[in-house]
Amino acid sequence: MIPIPRILLADCDAMFCAVARLVDPDGAGQSPLLVVGGRRGGRGVVCSASYEARAFGVRSGMPISQAERLCPDAMFVPVPRGVCGEKSREVHAVLQDWSPIVEPASIDEFYLAMTGTEAVYRDESLAVTASRIRADVLGRTGLAVSIGGGTNRLVAKLAVERAKPSAGGPIPGVHIVPTGEEGAFLRTLDLAAIPGVGPRMVERLARYGLSRVDDALRVELPSLQAWFGTRTGQWLHTRIRGMGSDVVDSGQGEAKSVSREETFSEDLASTAELKVELLRLAVRVAHDLRSHGLVARTITVKIRDFDFRTRQASRTLAAPVDSDRAIHRVSHELFQKLRQARGAPARLLGVGLSQFGAGDAAQQLGLFAPPRSATIESPRDRQVAQLVDRINERYGRDGIVPGALADKADRADKTEG
Repeated sequence: MIPIPRILLADCDAMFCAVARLVDPDGAGQSPLLVVGGRRGGRGVVCSASYEARAFGVRSGMPISQAERLCPDAMFVPVPRGVCGEKSREVHAVLQDWSPIVEPASIDEFYLAMTGTEAVYRDESLAVTASRIRADVLGRTGLAVSIGGGTNRLVAKLAVERAKPSAGGPIPGVHIVPTGEEGAFLRTLDLAAIPGVGPRMVERLARYGLSRVDDALRVELPSLQAWFGTRTGQWLHTRIRGMGSDVVDSGQGEAKSVSREETFSEDLASTAELKVELLRLAVRVAHDLRSHGLVARTITVKIRDFDFRTRQASRTLAAPVDSDRAIHRVSHELFQKLRQARGAPARLLGVGLSQFGAGDAAQQLGLFAPPRSATIESPRDRQVAQLVDRINERYGRDGIVPGALADKADRADKTEG
């Protein structure tokens, strides 16, 4: 007999706000109206907002300036990036004690495969197990999670929204869709709630009088395909019926990229100044990569110009790298390419790494390894990067920095003096 799939999705409640409050209990911890993403008057975007601030219309992705107008009494703080990563790993570790397979979907979302675990939990209901998981995560990490569950990932994803603090429910923080009741649950939703149905799709659906799932369920597949195209029509037909994958794979949820970005307080027009910022970002993202024990083959540079036009360039290397020198060298080449195409003042600059492998792989030279002249990273580059990491871990992040960054810091100190 094939067991009925049982899948949970644990979603950290306003994680960035929660971490900011843990980091600064006397400041952010005392402010119900909290916006994370940048300082007041800054040019960044909202990363997260407390539920109280969301009531004023503050949403992730909107400019900090707009959030200030909507919620002028809110406290605005930067993203506590390093601590967020640490807390995400703590939550992951707790969840692994409850499920044989845990798949991180993002820094604050985790799918748990619970199929076949009924005997382990003495046939208690999935809702009771989920409630106990929530208590364990809160007790061991200090973070609250909401948990949704059902027979596939899509239903679990939709259910977790019903479990959020702003939604309420019979069991606080938990919403499980019973087997066989998926259709009835979907009928209670707006089409906008379906993952993948964005604002433009909502507008197109509205032209045909469709705003709720129940409306769309009355439309036959041929009509959906005629209105929205063969593939989109088929996709929508499937989604509104709650059909989704029931596979949870811990191997699929590993981080697929690491990146560092900087939104400038004023647009930078000087290529020389941008090169210094590029170096800073390359050094930081290279350190992030090594701290995870990884190497990367693909390097991406992103520029957002003063007029919000976003451009990027990528390069995939023949062999993976992890040293500051190699990552900066490729980043610089990509940056030069973007600046030559358009030298407009920039409001944001970013460096990203992807196509990961294990860090040890970079150290293993096989019989047919390319000669040193054919690769952009030497064993010495890696050794220097590792030595700098060890020194900076002991004396602080700025114990050893590239000369260009030290010169800029010196000039800033003299200016302030």
